[in-house]
Amino acid sequence: MSNLHFHSPLALWLLVLLPVAFAFGIRNQRKRAALRFASATLFPAQTKGTRARLWWLLPSLQMLSLFLAIVALARPQIQERYTRKHTVEGIDIMIALDLSTSMRAADFKPTNRINVAKKVLSEFIEQRGNDRIGLVVFAGLAYTQVPLTLDYGILKQIVGQLETGIIQDGTAIGDALASALLRLRKSEAKSKVIVLITDGDNNAGRLSPLDAAQIAASYHIPIYTILVGKGGKVPFPRNDPLFGTIDWIEIDIPTNPELLENVAAISGGISYIATDKQSLEQGLQNALNAFERSKLLDGTPDSSYAELFGGFLLAAFLLMVAKIILQNGPLRVLP
Repeated sequence: MSNLHFHSPLALWLLVLLPVAFAFGIRNQRKRAALRFASATLFPAQTKGTRARLWWLLPSLQMLSLFLAIVALARPQIQERYTRKHTVEGIDIMIALDLSTSMRAADFKPTNRINVAKKVLSEFIEQRGNDRIGLVVFAGLAYTQVPLTLDYGILKQIVGQLETGIIQDGTAIGDALASALLRLRKSEAKSKVIVLITDGDNNAGRLSPLDAAQIAASYHIPIYTILVGKGGKVPFPRNDPLFGTIDWIEIDIPTNPELLENVAAISGGISYIATDKQSLEQGLQNALNAFERSKLLDGTPDSSYAELFGGFLLAAFLLMVAKIILQNGPLRVLP
């Protein structure tokens, strides 16, 4: 839909002066005479010539030119109204990240598990454009660290500050999934997903991971699980209280890949195993590639303006040129 719009409508008040200017121009045109004689009887009676019949043309051209110039001064515009495609496509993603002390194991190339997980998550957040992302952290207890948000800057800053050992130790996978589900349960997005990143077996919390998976399935929220590391004996840092140094020892960190596979299968997700930075990145990406996009924002009405003053100004200029040409040519009046 379009309509005419004036950017500076006050300039149109100048149009009220046009009738006065037109009358003044007509009066001057009629008063002008080519030659003066003592008596009109010196000329025989005859019909009017072309110049006499078109005496009104010059002031009319001048007035029309002024009219168009005033309209141009008011800046006429065509307003085009449309619905701006301001809709964005996105997925609501809750990431549940394991912060148990076992994430300090140094078998996760190129450094330990938690540092690589933090780096991959930060890079993952940078690559998102329209997805709302939230973060649940857990060890023996689970907490919502960041609710669903589009503020990736704050989210990256918080991810960079995460450390192991700040939560009671343990691995409460079921409680972490429950916390993520609480955040997604009221979401209106069509596509919702939980990504669980852990390196161990469930050994804490009040809700079992399989029960959490059943709840997720009832809400049609798939859980993608990523097992960090392969388990078994891995190098682990130990502080030497006597010398204040860090020793490396081999410890056995139990994992339960079957549990994570069952959680994913029950909820409609997929289970992955990550042994380095690249495989963790791939697991995160694969989790999202399976989803269609859903609208988070609606389209909003908008409008654009096409300027028309240039055409009016050009027409005014051409009319004034035509007036000058006629006045000094075919309609020239002597003296």
